[in-house]
Order: sequence, then structure tokens, then C-alpha cells
Amino acid sequence: MRILVTGNMGYIGPFVVRQLRRSYPETAIVGLDIGYFAHCLTTEGILPECRVDLQYFVDVRRTPKELLEGVDAIVHLAAISNDPMGNRFEKVTLDVNHRASVELAKRAKKVGVKAFVYASSCSVYGAAEDSARTEKSSLNPLTAYAKSKVFTEKDLKPLADKGFKVTSLRFSTACGMSDRLRLDLVLNDFVAGAVASKGITILSDGTPWRPLINVKDMARAIDWAISRDVNESCQFLAVNVGSDEWNYQVKDLAETVAKVIPGVNVSVNKDGQPDKRSYKVSFNLFNKLAPHHQPTVDLVTTVKELWNGLEAMGFRDENLRNSKFMRLKVLTSLIERGLLNENLNWTEIDRGGIYD
Repeated sequence: MRILVTGNMGYIGPFVVRQLRRSYPETAIVGLDIGYFAHCLTTEGILPECRVDLQYFVDVRRTPKELLEGVDAIVHLAAISNDPMGNRFEKVTLDVNHRASVELAKRAKKVGVKAFVYASSCSVYGAAEDSARTEKSSLNPLTAYAKSKVFTEKDLKPLADKGFKVTSLRFSTACGMSDRLRLDLVLNDFVAGAVASKGITILSDGTPWRPLINVKDMARAIDWAISRDVNESCQFLAVNVGSDEWNYQVKDLAETVAKVIPGVNVSVNKDGQPDKRSYKVSFNLFNKLAPHHQPTVDLVTTVKELWNGLEAMGFRDENLRNSKFMRLKVLTSLIERGLLNENLNWTEIDRGGIYD
């Protein structure tokens, strides 16, 4: 068996590779990543990519067809991965997240790949103030990032058949410690603020709802999706991934962090506008379909893991929203240094010219 993991050098990828290595010890695991965040390591251990059998540094928009030869399953994580980046690079977001994803799936099907696992998002529900959203609920994407996920799901669905299983995992908001930590995620941001300055600043009024999931549990869901049984009715499956117990208001997350980490002050912007991205989600279908791959890491454990991880790093950056652990900050820095252009392509000067 051969599994290709795109975007394996991001926040989630290292856990996915570890999970697949445990579940499929004899499988060849291939990584594909453009390398934007390769340097954003948070540990002094081994390079996470030592766990793959082969690593390609490739733009998913230009994946060579020979890379797909012999691949049985694809885990497609590669994406412009949040709303701030999507707002700044809207055209690129649609190009990478939508067009390139669908093109990859089409080519994968053509060469005989059997399973395509797509990392989607519960953000497709947008604003939903009433009942918890199910897979049958209407979609209301509010950002370029969320829209790209909706467009891709729509175009992946007709590709699925008995020989090409497609699973779209609508993940809750990710959180937790990682080899390549992101602090542009709500819980991670709060813990970093608590560690660096003993203060948590909620930019909104704190009322929006968010479902959360630990990155380790995301990897377990991906493992399930690769090997899930299919019948004619679920050759394409879009499913919410998370736990009903992990639907939280933003202010509740901040208060939990303050209870775990001593001496932390929580500041709510009472004049802030409510974040329109507010939704609760039902995970009943995932519970039914994947009873042995349900989330196992709870909120307090996640907070403690982040706290311990940041302390081990000696993290004390009070200006955390400008640190290298903010994905948009990394991209804009690479552009300012002339290493990336506005289409997020590596520049020719960075391909060797400055070393001639």
C-alpha cells in the first residue's frame, strides 16, 4: 500500500503521518508540501518528515503526474488554511483550495487511486445561531476559505464511485500542541497569551460558538476515512468531525484556560462586534459511522499539553500575533524578503539565482 499525504509539513500533517505509520506499518508514506512553514518547528526532536518514506517539495497546483503512480490513497491537507490568509490571498485561496484540489482528485481517479480523503471544515456552516448544524443543514460560507471548501466538496461529489471513495471530513476548529504549532487558532491563541503575558484578550464579545477538536483526534478520523467501508449510498461522504461536548462559546474557552493556568486575566472587548462566524455542530453521524475513532482528548488535557509545550519552548513572546507561529505573518514575511510572490510561488531568485 502507498499513501500520499499532501500538506504534511503543516500543523496537522505530523500527527497524520504518525497515526498512519502506526496503523499501516508496512505502508509507504509519501509527503508532498511546498514548504512555506517547514522552518516553523516547535521542538528540538527529530524532523517530523523523517517518518515519511519519501518527501516531495512540490506546489500542489503543479503536481507531477508520476507522483501519483502506485498511490492507493490520498490524504489531502494542502490548503491556504485559515480566514486571515484567505482574505489576504483570496484568488490564491480559491486556486489552491478549490481548483488544485479538484484537479488532483480527477488525476488520482484516472490513475487508479482508490481513496481520497479531503480535509474540509465546519466553517462551511458560517453563521447558524439556532440549532446545531447537521450534514443536511444548509451551507452559509462567509469567507474565501469557507467558500473554497464548499466549492471543492461540490465538485468532488460527482467523481466518487465504487472504485474511487471520497470522504470530506468537515473538521471542527483545530487545537493542540504540534511539531509545527499554529497560534492563529482560538484555543492555541488563548493559551499562548496566558503563558507569555498572563493575559487573554478576546477580540470579539466572546459569544460566538465554535466546535473544537484536538489535532490527534483529527489524525484518528483521517485514519478511519482511509479504510472506511462503503456502499453505493456513501461512495461520497461529507461528515462533521468532532464531538457534541466540544461545542464551546469563545468566552468559555478563555475561562477554562484561566482556570488551568494560574494568575491569568481574561479581557473581553465589550465594544467588539459579535463575530458572525458562530455555529454549533452536531456530530451524531460521525459517532454512528466511526464509533472506534471518536475524539478522546478533552479540553483541559489539550490546554495542559499546550501549556507544557510552550513552556518547554521557553515561549514568552507577548507580541504573539506577530510571531512565526501565525501563518499569515510567515507568508507576508516571505513576500517582503522577496522569497515568495503575490501568487505564493517561490521566486526565481530563491530557486538558486542568489547562490550562483
